[in-house]
Amino acid sequence: MARIILTRHGHVEGIDPPRFRGRMELALTSIGRAQAVLTGAAIAARWKPAAVWASPMERSRQTAGAIAAACGGLEVGVLEGLNDLDYGAWQGKTHEAARAASPQLFDLWRKAPEQMRFPGGESLQDLAARTADALRLVIERQGDASVVLVGHDSVNRAVLLQCLGLPLSAYWRLSQDPCGISELEIEDGEVRVRRINETAHLAAGIE
Repeated sequence: MARIILTRHGHVEGIDPPRFRGRMELALTSIGRAQAVLTGAAIAARWKPAAVWASPMERSRQTAGAIAAACGGLEVGVLEGLNDLDYGAWQGKTHEAARAASPQLFDLWRKAPEQMRFPGGESLQDLAARTADALRLVIERQGDASVVLVGHDSVNRAVLLQCLGLPLSAYWRLSQDPCGISELEIEDGEVRVRRINETAHLAAGIE
């Protein structure tokens, strides 16, 4: 049985107030680094991962590095399919700025995200296709082992929606907090979602 431990990177600037970060290179803040260490300890205590894979973005690689170190010094592999959503012309903008510039398009993103393509960027259909392919590659390479995937808010939502059999229109029904842990079991082609966005491990040590 394959087990996927899915987590989001730790805290970065641009989460609050919210900004379309996407492919912006952002390092973890001090809070994010502490979250990554706590997440590594929690994963090492509960599972014995054989591999850690991350988005190519620095914030994900940093988080993955802390998890890999806690799990016995594993190497971190990079998967392009786990990269954050490409927000195109909206990348770097605050949500307020995007709403002010394109109110109808912003409203569509919030109310019917499955109908949205970011100007010069991706759609949720693009995201779903590449995250599904990344998941397939990981399962093929790792077999029945436990594997950690460190992605992004949008990436993890897309993975979970597919595993739960939910449509892309349900995108906003799921939350993915920084360093929240979700767990998937895959056996004989069937997927079970064991946990979603658990954050209790972050309660200690972060003010």
